[in-house]
Amino acid sequence: MSKAKAGSARRTGVHRTVRARGGRQTAGMSRPEGRADFLARAWTMEVEAAERYASFADAMDEHNNREVAELFRKLARIEQLHADQLLEESRTKRAPAVPLRWDGGREGPETAAPEELHYRMQPYHALQIALACEKRANKFFAEFASKTTDAKVRKAAREMAAEEAEHVRLIEDWLKRTPPPDKDWEHDPDPPFVSD
Repeated sequence: MSKAKAGSARRTGVHRTVRARGGRQTAGMSRPEGRADFLARAWTMEVEAAERYASFADAMDEHNNREVAELFRKLARIEQLHADQLLEESRTKRAPAVPLRWDGGREGPETAAPEELHYRMQPYHALQIALACEKRANKFFAEFASKTTDAKVRKAAREMAAEEAEHVRLIEDWLKRTPPPDKDWEHDPDPPFVSD
């Protein structure tokens, strides 16, 4: 699928980097810290995902692709709800004073890459993007649980991994009910024209 850029990443950071499918790099887990570190990472992942989905929705609006824009808005609301729930679980009930930064300017595990966006994409494509993000989030939390030495954090990370696994199942079910696009979905009989 040809891709159009929708924004720029602004994150740098703390973890080692692992190469994801398609050459995309995401933050990996090295040495997890305690509960505060876990909640900061989980909150940051959810906020970054919400922000990216919201920017995708705006980009789709610019291209008059209202159906996909609304789908991305719905995904943004879901991710923001998760971030809000994590804040409620934190002792301070406040966002981290200094937002967590991911390794070397890479994206957080649950953040979709801007290059995945296409102005003529269909809801099916948006759901495929979301599915990949949820799978990466599930893997991130499962790895966090396996590497931490703190039993309470391990339990919380396992719960988050299970929640992300449930999101994977929900999106897979949603995909089953969503018609795949036509083979020529990228074809635009009146493509955008840029002039100086």
